[in-house]
Amino acid sequence: VQLQASGGGLVQAGGSLRLSCAASGRTFISFIMGWFRQAPGKEREFVAGINRSGTNSAYADSVKGRFTLSGDTGKNTVSLQMNSLKPEDTAVYYCAYGRIRSVIYDLRNGGSYHYWGQGTVVTVSS
Repeated sequence: VQLQASGGGLVQAGGSLRLSCAASGRTFISFIMGWFRQAPGKEREFVAGINRSGTNSAYADSVKGRFTLSGDTGKNTVSLQMNSLKPEDTAVYYCAYGRIRSVIYDLRNGGSYHYWGQGTVVTVSS
């Protein structure tokens, strides 16, 4: 599975950006996709995740109400709409894809994802 992320950039605080991620190659019938981010000097953290059908999604508390994750299962893509951006949202954002083999999985756990994109930089200026 190859992941291609796009949409990062520079925006002022309060602005919006939309990140997209497309999965290609040998994709799976049951999968999850999500976004993680890593700010300078900090560990990678979960941002948002969703299952293939869109019936299960999760958000980090820090982005809940501001970010919305949506998926197009037919195209194996997910988009992260980021509104009301804050300087603390500045980070490299990584798209991730995980094959699901059972009904038990954790969208928030990076270990649930087996494939990672190259990262796209989001910079929010104050």
